[in-house]
Amino acid sequence: MTRTIVESKTKTVIIGFDEPFCVIGERINPTGRKKLAAELELGDFTTVEKDALEQVACGATMLDVNSGAVFTNKMAEDPRYADNNFVEPMLMPELIKRVQALVDVPLCIDSSVPGALENGLEACEGRPLLNSVTGEEERLETILPLVKKYNVPVVAISNDDTGISEDPEVRFAVAKKIVERAADYGIPAHDIVVDPLVMPIGAMATAGLQVFALVRRLRDELGVNTTCGASNVSFGMPNRHGINAAFLPMAIASGMTSAIMNPVRPQEMEAIRAANFLMNNDPHGAEWIRANKPVLAEGEVEAGARGRRAGRGRRRPA
Repeated sequence: MTRTIVESKTKTVIIGFDEPFCVIGERINPTGRKKLAAELELGDFTTVEKDALEQVACGATMLDVNSGAVFTNKMAEDPRYADNNFVEPMLMPELIKRVQALVDVPLCIDSSVPGALENGLEACEGRPLLNSVTGEEERLETILPLVKKYNVPVVAISNDDTGISEDPEVRFAVAKKIVERAADYGIPAHDIVVDPLVMPIGAMATAGLQVFALVRRLRDELGVNTTCGASNVSFGMPNRHGINAAFLPMAIASGMTSAIMNPVRPQEMEAIRAANFLMNNDPHGAEWIRANKPVLAEGEVEAGARGRRAGRGRRRPA
């Protein structure tokens, strides 16, 4: 059974088909968050630190750390700040150091800039997940050597030099190409976590069906773990959290093993906990019970689980 191992300084998380769904907290990302980007430009990490603590408290098993900040004021003073290749390699290790000082969960190092990825790998304790490689030739030749050098798993996004295809067959072929090219570098399939790319359901009615079918193929034919940006599916729609909360258990049932998402949303986290229980990846429902009856002590939870096991097979009296 495929297992992707990620580690912090003292904790190990296993992403796998028979493991609880891996929730990768998405909040440490200045893209589209003007307040956070403005803070980072001033060297203020208050929101980063708050987001790290809050996401772990809400159930994130990993944290994504994205350094894609735009420093508008500094850009006006120094044209180098208009180039992400200048900004992100400086920012990424500082973000990682701040997060690691507060929480002890594995990290996902997220950038489109190779220099930021390598600086993040240098700063990171344990075995992080690298985000990401695509099927583009230049990206393959740049990122796969980093993956091999640092012996880390990598997110493989199913687009290539032709862009993002709406055809799921093409996206599967790109994923297969990345897995095969990784093997040429000696990188095993269990260290490739494929993002099959979730399309917005509001723009493509078959987006859900497509990704469920793709995840099943990626599991059965390539034997790889999978992830996605979960909120993409609901983009532009009302009550996005309702759609996300329905999408996630369906994706889990299809074989998806992780998602980059917002763990602070209780509706979505509740759906994941229920899916873990229903997929038999929450032994005796212990985590479900802890989340829903926090007043129970650990011993009481175990006693409840034993009672349910003892009562299996009994019919209710008429």
